[in-house]
Amino acid sequence: MNRTTAPSGERLIDLCAIWDAGVSLSSAAWNGASCGVERRRLNEAKKVSRRMPLSPRISHPPRKQSLESSYIFYTLSQGGWEMLSSVQEVQLKQLEVTRPRGLGNRERGQVPRMARQPAPPWVHAAFLLCLLSLGGAIEIPMDPSIQNELTQPPTITKQSVKDHIVDPRDNILIECEAKGNPAPSFHWTRNSRFFNIAKDPRVSMRRRSGTLVIDFRSGGRPEEYEGEYQCFARNKFGTALSNRIRLQVSKSPLWPKENLDPVVVQEGAPLTLQCNPPPGLPSPVIFWMSSSMEPIAQDKRVSQGHNGDLYFSNVMLQDMQTDYSCNARFHFTHTIQQKNPFTLKVLTNHPYNDSSLRNHPDMYSARGVAERTPSFMYPQGTASSQMVLRGMDLLLECIASGVPTPDIAWYKKGGDLPSDKAKFENFNKALRITNVSEEDSGEYFCLASNKMGSIRHTISVRVKAAPYWLDEPKNLILAPGEDGRLVCRANGNPKPTVQWMVNGEPLQSAPPNPNREVAGDTIIFRDTQISSRAVYQCNTSNEHGYLLANAFVSVLDVPPRMLSPRNQLIRVILYNRTRLDCPFFGSPIPTLRWFKNGQGSNLDGGNYHVYENGSLEIKMIRKEDQGIYTCVATNILGKAENQVRLEVKDPTRIYRMPEDQVAKRGTTVQLECRVKHDPSLKLTVSWLKDDEPLYIGNRMKKEDDSLTIFGVAERDQGSYTCVASTELDQDLAKAYLTVLADQATPTNRLAALPKGRPDRPRDLELTDLAERSVRLTWIPGDDNNSPITDYVVQFEEDQFQPGVWHDHSKYPGSVNSAVLRLSPYVNYQFRVIAINEVGSSHPSLPSERYRTSGAPPESNPGDVKGEGTRKNNMEITWTPMNATSAFGPNLRYIVKWRRRETREAWNNVTVWGSRYVVGQTPVYVPYEIRVQAENDFGKGPEPESVIGYSGEDYPRAAPTEVKVRVMNSTAISLQWNRVYSDTVQGQLREYRAYYWRESSLLKNLWVSQKRQQASFSGDRLRGVVSRLFPYSNYKLEMVVVNGRGDGPRSETKEFTTPEGVPSAPRRFRVRQPNLETINLEWDHPEHPNGIMLGYTLKYVAFNGTKVGKQIVENFSSNQTKFTVQRTDPVSRYRFTLSARTQVGSGEAVTEESPAPPNEATPTAAPPTLPPTTVGATGAVSSTDATAIAATTEATTVPIIPTVAPTTIATTTVATTTTTTAATTTTTESPPTTTSGTKIHESAYTNNQADIATQGWFIGLMCAIALLVLILLIVCFIKRSRGGKYPVREKKDVPLGPEDPKEEDGSFDYSDEDNKPLQGSQTSLDGTIKQQESDDSLVDYGEGGEGQFNEDGSFIGQYTVKKDKDETEGNESSEATSPVNAIYSLA
Repeated sequence: MNRTTAPSGERLIDLCAIWDAGVSLSSAAWNGASCGVERRRLNEAKKVSRRMPLSPRISHPPRKQSLESSYIFYTLSQGGWEMLSSVQEVQLKQLEVTRPRGLGNRERGQVPRMARQPAPPWVHAAFLLCLLSLGGAIEIPMDPSIQNELTQPPTITKQSVKDHIVDPRDNILIECEAKGNPAPSFHWTRNSRFFNIAKDPRVSMRRRSGTLVIDFRSGGRPEEYEGEYQCFARNKFGTALSNRIRLQVSKSPLWPKENLDPVVVQEGAPLTLQCNPPPGLPSPVIFWMSSSMEPIAQDKRVSQGHNGDLYFSNVMLQDMQTDYSCNARFHFTHTIQQKNPFTLKVLTNHPYNDSSLRNHPDMYSARGVAERTPSFMYPQGTASSQMVLRGMDLLLECIASGVPTPDIAWYKKGGDLPSDKAKFENFNKALRITNVSEEDSGEYFCLASNKMGSIRHTISVRVKAAPYWLDEPKNLILAPGEDGRLVCRANGNPKPTVQWMVNGEPLQSAPPNPNREVAGDTIIFRDTQISSRAVYQCNTSNEHGYLLANAFVSVLDVPPRMLSPRNQLIRVILYNRTRLDCPFFGSPIPTLRWFKNGQGSNLDGGNYHVYENGSLEIKMIRKEDQGIYTCVATNILGKAENQVRLEVKDPTRIYRMPEDQVAKRGTTVQLECRVKHDPSLKLTVSWLKDDEPLYIGNRMKKEDDSLTIFGVAERDQGSYTCVASTELDQDLAKAYLTVLADQATPTNRLAALPKGRPDRPRDLELTDLAERSVRLTWIPGDDNNSPITDYVVQFEEDQFQPGVWHDHSKYPGSVNSAVLRLSPYVNYQFRVIAINEVGSSHPSLPSERYRTSGAPPESNPGDVKGEGTRKNNMEITWTPMNATSAFGPNLRYIVKWRRRETREAWNNVTVWGSRYVVGQTPVYVPYEIRVQAENDFGKGPEPESVIGYSGEDYPRAAPTEVKVRVMNSTAISLQWNRVYSDTVQGQLREYRAYYWRESSLLKNLWVSQKRQQASFSGDRLRGVVSRLFPYSNYKLEMVVVNGRGDGPRSETKEFTTPEGVPSAPRRFRVRQPNLETINLEWDHPEHPNGIMLGYTLKYVAFNGTKVGKQIVENFSSNQTKFTVQRTDPVSRYRFTLSARTQVGSGEAVTEESPAPPNEATPTAAPPTLPPTTVGATGAVSSTDATAIAATTEATTVPIIPTVAPTTIATTTVATTTTTTAATTTTTESPPTTTSGTKIHESAYTNNQADIATQGWFIGLMCAIALLVLILLIVCFIKRSRGGKYPVREKKDVPLGPEDPKEEDGSFDYSDEDNKPLQGSQTSLDGTIKQQESDDSLVDYGEGGEGQFNEDGSFIGQYTVKKDKDETEGNESSEATSPVNAIYSLA
C-alpha cells in the first residue's frame, strides 16, 4: 500500500477488532492473515494519529476471535461520525423476536408437544454496534465451576446501611462481605484513619468476611465506638470499597421530672397540649393516652399533630372527663415512657354535661358557646415554606381552631393535586404526597372554613435531590487487546460532582496508564492487557448525600469450554421443529460449528440454522435427520466439542375419530377412537366430557379403541373428546352426543293450541298454625295448555331483610297444599310461583303474616376466621346469622380466644356485629377461637374451636442463591433457595421477582424502567419470567411475600436478552425510467430487531412461463438504492429483498419490474449461464471470476475477487449470445460503484427484429431530434439579441427543493442535519461537495454507500479529486488508506 496523509480530524479503526466482535466475513477474504501481527501495525499507526482522540461514542463490543482474520484501515472524518449517528437513530429500534412453533393440525385438534421447546437465539454484538459504542463486555456464565476457576477482582456483596443505628444493649455488628478470586482480605478505617482491630480485644472480624463484631459482654461503652467506618476488600487484582457507614448508638433518654398544674380553659376556646418528648435516636413514636392507659379518642375537633402535640380546635365540657398523658415509644429499646398527665378544668356557662346535646345540630349555641371564625393553630401566620428531598414523602399539615370545628381542604396553585400519590390524613388536616419528584414543587394552600368564615395558609414547597443514578458503572470483563469504557452518570439538585478512584486511591495519584483515558464521567480503555485489571470507584455527591459505586475491569484469557452435559439424547416428533443446544464459553469468544455423524461440512443454511449462542435449529425434522450431532467451539487458545444424539419419532395420530351421534334414552352408544403412534413411545388414551375428565362408571366401558355407554340417560348428553398422548405429543378428536327423551303423544286438542306460562296461584290461606310449622293452601291458576310441573314457595321476613323474598321449598305440580317448616321468632309472609315447560308464572299475592315464638339459637355462626390486620393484632370474623337462624330478639355473639397449646384461660367478649379485633398479640401465633350465638332466650350450642393466627410482620430474609438463566429473547428461568420458616414471620404466600428494563443494547434508545413483577407460589423454588423485551439489559430482585407484604430484597441480578431477525424493508419501489435500466429503492425496516448487517437482494428474469437463473446481491446496511442495466427490453424481473442481522435474514418483500409496452413471449431460450452470487460491489463468490453481466460488445466491470484483502481485481468480460469469456487482471485500483449498478444480459434470446428497425423507435427518435432542433434555434435567437439566462450562483444560492437527488445510492435521511449546506457545490454527477474541506468523506461516498462489505473489502463510489488533493496528499506519514488507491489510477 502507498502511504498518504490522513485528513484532519480522522480516526483509525481496528477492523481486526471489528471482526473479533462478531462480524462474519468469508474465510477467503482473510486468507492467511494474522490478527496479532497486523495489530502491531495498527498500534504503530495509532501513535501517528494521537493528535485527535477517539470519539467516546465509538466502541467495540465483545470480541470474537478467528483463526483467519486480519485488518484494514479506514479513515473517518468528524462529519462521517455524525452520519453514523443518524444511521443509529434510524436503525436501532426495539426488537421483536418471533418464537418458533411446532407443527399441528388445527382442524383435527392436534397439539404436538416437543421434547425440548425451541427458543430464539442468543446473539452477540455486530458490526454497527461495534462502531457506535465502547461498552461491550464478555458475559461470565452462571456455572459455579467456571466462576470458581476464573480470576476476579473483589466485589462488595453486602454492607450495612449508611446511617447505622444500633441498640446499646446488643453487640455491634457492622456488615461487610465481598467476593472475588482469590478470596479478598479485609481492613477498615474509622474516621478516615486505619482501624487496627488487633489492638482492641472487644473488636473481631468474622471468618472469611469483613463483618466487624464489637462485643460488650465483658464491659465497655458502645458510645466510644461511634464514628464513620469504611470497609476495604482487597486481592491481588484490586480493592473494592464499602459506603462510609456512620455508626450511632440508639438513645432513649428519660422524661424530665415536672409537676404540671391543671390547665384551665374556657369552653369553646382552642387548646394545645405540648408533648416536648426527650430527643431520642431515632425519634420516638408519640401517642396520647389517659393515665389509665385508655387511648384518647380523636376526631376533626381533637387530634394529634405531626410534632406530637395534642390540639383542641375548641374545648368542650366532656373533655375534662379524663386526663391526658403524652407517651413516647422508642424503637430500638422497645420501651414506652409516659409524661405526667395534664388535667383539664373547663369553665362553662352550662355546668351540666347533657349527653343528649352532643349530637344536637346546634350543639355550641345550646351550650352557650360563642361561634368564632377559623384561625390557624399550626402553622402560624398566612405563609410558610418547606423543603423535601426527591423520593421522600412530603407531609403538609394545617390545624385550625374555630366554632363550629372548621373543615380543612387542600389545593395546589396552578394545578391539581397528584391523585395517584396524594392522600389525606388526620381528618384532612394533613396532606401526604408519596415519592416526591420535581414536578411536585410549587405552592400548596390549605383552606379552613366553617359557617362563620374561612382562612387559608400557603406553603411553598421546594424539591431538592440527593444524587441518583442515571448510568451506574458496571463491571467490565474483556479479552486481551479489547476496548471498553466505564460510565458514571448521576443527577441531583444541586448537580452532583463526580470523583473517580482506582483501588481506593484518587485517580490523579494512581500510577499512569497509557491505555486509560478519563473524559469527565467516562473512563475509556483501549487495547486492554492483563495488567489493566483493577477496581474503580465512582463517588458522586452534593450537599444532600452521595453515591459510591464499585466497578472492576477484568481481562480474561480462557480456552473454549462446553457448559452442557455430554452426550445428551433428544427425541422429537417427525416434521416438527427442534433445537439442539450447545452452550459454550471462552475468551476471546470462540466460533462454533456443527457436524453430523462426525463427517461432512459445517451445518448451516437450508433446513439448519446456527445461532450465536451455539444452538442448532432444525426447521423441519425428517427421518434422515436422525443421528449424532457434534458441536465444536474454537478460539486461538484451543477447541472443545460435545455431542447430541437425535432420535426422530412418528407422530401420534387418531385415524378413526369419534362421530357425532343422536341416541334415544336407554340405548347403547359406542364412540370409536383408533390411534396410530410410534411403537417406542408409551400411548395413553383418555376421554373428556365437556372438556372435563370423564368418570368411567358402571354404565361405561373404555377399551383401547372405543368408549361404550350403556343405557344412555339425559345427563350423558354433551361433547366427548378422545385424547391420545405420548410423552412427546398428543392428538385430540371431539364428537357430540345428543340424547332424545321419550315423548308422550299429545292429544290433538293440546297439540293444536298454543302454549304459554301458567297464571299465578291465588287465594293463599294459612291453617294448622303451630309453634314450628304451618299449612299453606292455594288455588292453582290456568296452565295455558302446558301442564304445571312445579310450585315454588317463597317467604319474606320484616326484621333483617324486609322486602327481600327467599325460596322456602319446592313441590310437584299436582300439589296445592303443603306443611311448611318454620324457624322461631320470624314474622313470615308467603307467596307461590307456578312453573311449566314454557316458564314461570308471576308470583301470587302474599299471604297474611305469621310470627313464630322465640327460642335459644340451635346453631352458631359459620365461616369463623382469625386473621391479623396488623402485626400485633388478630381480627376475628364470622358470617352473621340470618333471620331464620336468630330464633329470638337481640342476637349477639360470645367470642372466646386463647393461645393454642398453652392451657391458659379463655378470653371472651360479647359482640353485636360480625367482627372483633384482639390487640397486643405476638407476631403470627396460632389461637383457638370460638364464636357462640346468644339471644334473649338463651345461648346456642357449644361451638367448635377454629384455629386462627395473629398478625404477620414483614419477612426478615430474602431468597438466596438466586440464579438467572436466559431461555430466549423474551423469557428467563429463575432458581433460588428456600428461606427458613422462622424468618417468614407469617404465612409464606409467594416468592416474588421484581424486574425492570435497565437499558436497551441499541444506543440512544429510551426505555421505561418501570418495575414489573412475577409471582411464584411458596412451595416452588424455580419459575419462568416471560414477556421481556429482546436485546435489552435487565435487573432483577427477589423477595419473600407473606400476608403483610414484601420482605427485604435479594442481591440484584443482571441479565441481557438476545437479538432477533429484522422485519421486511419498507416501501420497496421498482422503477423503470427507460428500457435499459431498472432502479430499485427501499427504506430501512420498521423493526431492525438488532444490529443491521445489510440487505440481500435476489432477482430473476422471466418472460411468460420461462424463468432465468437467480442472481443474489448482498448490500451493506446503509445502501437503499440499486440499479440494474440490461440490453433486452422484453424480459421482466422479479426482485426479492430482505434485511439481515447476525441472527439471520428477516421477512422478505417481492416486487416485479413493470411490463414493457411491446412485451412479447420469446421463442427460444439462450444458453444458461453458470449460477453466480454477487455482492453489492460486484464481488463473485466462486473462486473463478465468472462473468455475470455483459453486452454484445466487450465491457469492463470492476470486480473484487475473494482473495487477500490487500488485493483488488478488475475483470474484463466479453460476451456474445452463444459464448462467454472472462479474463482477470490484478491491480490496486478500488471499485467505483456506490449505489450499485449492474449490467445484466437477459436470460432469454430476443428473436424479434432489432430495435433500430422498429417503427415506434424511429418515430420517437425523429420527435426527439425535432425538439432539440427547435430548442437550439430558440437559444440562438435569444443569444443574438443579447438576452441573459437566469443562472443560479454556485456559492450564494442554496440548492432548491427541485434539485434532483443523487442517483448514486447515497442514504437519504429525514434528519435536518443531513440536508445540503448553503454554499455547497454540485458536481456534474449530482454529488454534493463541501467547500470547507475537499477531504470530506462526502467526496469519497461516505454519505452514500462507502462501507465495508461482508468479505472485509472497502466499497464505494469515489469522485475524482482535484489537483489540490494530489499535491497535498503526501504531506504526512499517515497510514495508507484504501481511498488513496483511486488517486494513483486517476
